[in-house]
Amino acid sequence: MKKNIKVVVNGQAYEKEVAVQKTLLDFLREDLNLTGTKKGCDNGDCGSCTVLLNGKAVSSCIMLAVEADQCEVLTIEGMSRGEQLHPIQTAFIESGAIQCGYCTPGMVMAAKALLDVNPRPSESEIREAIAGHLCRCTGYDQIVKAIKMAADYLNARERSC
Repeated sequence: MKKNIKVVVNGQAYEKEVAVQKTLLDFLREDLNLTGTKKGCDNGDCGSCTVLLNGKAVSSCIMLAVEADQCEVLTIEGMSRGEQLHPIQTAFIESGAIQCGYCTPGMVMAAKALLDVNPRPSESEIREAIAGHLCRCTGYDQIVKAIKMAADYLNARERSC
């Protein structure tokens, strides 16, 4: 069985017919060719598939695409503006929070969800925001450092406007 959905992904409107059992992750990767969102555990446990749905972080591997009908989705591809990286992406690179990069898109999206509602998070708030994300390469200190750095970049940018 299929259902027609309307969704805005990274600012672009789509109207697609999707199988009702298709996950949002598979819809993004297979139907829209947005492969930056990673497929990890398929159980919502690792955080690799995190995207923002109407501004909130969700595990796209355990959410059906039809549940995103009439919603806005932001993926890692929607973070940068052309060649210009988002300050969160820049902070991840500069702080060495990227190793294999598999968890990075989900971590960046979780950081964005946090910083959008809390521009000056404490270390414990950062650790809580990324608690559902698994990184087997860097450990979490570099990621926490990256999110703190991103908060500084975003706050400095806001002060200059």
